[in-house]
Amino acid sequence: MLMDHWNKISLEGIGKEIKDILYPYVKAESITYSPGEKQAESFFLSYFKEQPYWQEHPECVGTKPIKDDPFDRAAAYAMVRGKGDKTIVFVHHNDVVTVEDYDRLRPLAFSPDELEVELKKRADSFSEEIRNDLASDAYLYGRGVCDMKGGGSIQMALLRRYSELVRRSPDALPGNLIVLAVPDEENLSAGMRVAVTLLAEFKEKYSFTYQLMINSEPHQRKAPETGVFSMGSVGKLMPFFYIRGYLAHVGKVFEGFNPMNLLSEIVRKTEVNMDLSDIVGNEAAPPPTWLFCRDRKIKYDVSMPLSAGGCLSVLTLNQTPVTLMEKVKDICEDAFDEVLERMNRNYARFLEATHQPVHKLPWSRKVMDFMTLYEEAKAAGGETFEREYQAELETLRQKLENNEMTLLDCNFDLLDFVYGYIPALSPRGVYGLIPPYYPNVSNRFLTGLAPQIRSLDVELDRFTREQFGQHYVSEEFYTGISDLSYTSLSNSEEISAALSKSMPFYGTLYDIAISDIETISMPCINIGPWGKDFHKLTERVLKQDLYERTPAIIHHAIGLVLAGGNDQ
Repeated sequence: MLMDHWNKISLEGIGKEIKDILYPYVKAESITYSPGEKQAESFFLSYFKEQPYWQEHPECVGTKPIKDDPFDRAAAYAMVRGKGDKTIVFVHHNDVVTVEDYDRLRPLAFSPDELEVELKKRADSFSEEIRNDLASDAYLYGRGVCDMKGGGSIQMALLRRYSELVRRSPDALPGNLIVLAVPDEENLSAGMRVAVTLLAEFKEKYSFTYQLMINSEPHQRKAPETGVFSMGSVGKLMPFFYIRGYLAHVGKVFEGFNPMNLLSEIVRKTEVNMDLSDIVGNEAAPPPTWLFCRDRKIKYDVSMPLSAGGCLSVLTLNQTPVTLMEKVKDICEDAFDEVLERMNRNYARFLEATHQPVHKLPWSRKVMDFMTLYEEAKAAGGETFEREYQAELETLRQKLENNEMTLLDCNFDLLDFVYGYIPALSPRGVYGLIPPYYPNVSNRFLTGLAPQIRSLDVELDRFTREQFGQHYVSEEFYTGISDLSYTSLSNSEEISAALSKSMPFYGTLYDIAISDIETISMPCINIGPWGKDFHKLTERVLKQDLYERTPAIIHHAIGLVLAGGNDQ
């Protein structure tokens, strides 16, 4: 039986190999959206190019560059070709978040052993849980050891092991394995978005049939004795609202329309609103929260702001851009009606107080998506508008690449530009989407799954109980947001149309190979070590998981999928 043969493959010494990879991998200070990400890419490539298999098969290691990237970043890959076309894809991101919170310990942020010594000296300033973990010596500390170069090092060490297996016996690996190391996950997932194109190319070139994508993001536990597998990943959408008001002096407030009035009403209606939170089975997405909200004034004066804008983060389990935009439109319309009603009510009171005839304000509700606003400007400005619009896009692209502006500011600057061509000056609300877009994925949404995939979490739990006395539960969605979002898609045309309509920068400053995601669609799972305090000074990963348990679980998962499970 293939599975019995697979289980006899030894992982002895794998922990030392993982550590030998992890320490220099962490030393590559690959802070997201910075030139440092190239250091991690270089380490990944050099590691594999030094191994015998890839010296014999140089075509099996390389990169897929991110187009027009300011730092020349790329998705890096290494693969091992075995027997047949069945293929498993590993993915990990090798960028990390900033180390600002380390303060005076910043020089040690990428040196796990030295950092642990200093943290122990400061143990009294930490919580009881952190103090206990420091005293136990059971955890490894440092930026990236947990999120997620630890998981990446596991994948790399396993792939090297499988390369040696194939060199000894070419038919010993019943399929193919690919490890993807991608940048930018902590920013806009530019690395994974180009990686899906690479996987589509591999599928065509090698006739791969993708069986499973395995991510190794760290998992969090509700109970110390229970691990977690994730059979999907939460989605993320960022609706924006751009409110154009009507300027007036603060002494003549009823002659104008303050855009902050409408924007604040929209904020009130959406902040932590569970009506916008998806619920699937026993899991619920956290309700939305606002990430950016401000008027567009650049200096103080005694006039109302002319425009205001903001965006909120919406995590999704089953919502699509289409369904969310319908809700966003309704919210904006309801908020507009309520603001106008309140303004007219207070205007009537003001007129009565000043002994003037009572009448209503001239404003009426006007709400539209970005594309409708664009088409109105185009109709008014013709070829001049189209030419200058493209020039504005290029200007914003340069400012974005030079770190002179954020993507958020670029978005609202573009809306200011478009509105400059609108002949009608009455107040209005414009809604749309700001990058990034993470589709929600779950194996429960896929049809025709192979039996070994449907039962994968159950079989892995059985394995961990037998081998480690450790119970694992499965969840439908990894809620920390991950690159697994780009694993599968079934309605590419609908989603692409919705993004084109709602996202100003879609296809220009931001793009997703939607059709390629549908081409490579495969089930997924997150199998990663137990970690704590992601993105914090005390970020840490459990050594037993890192060096022993997680690599064994992943190895067993590969056997179940490629060797066909126990029924072969």
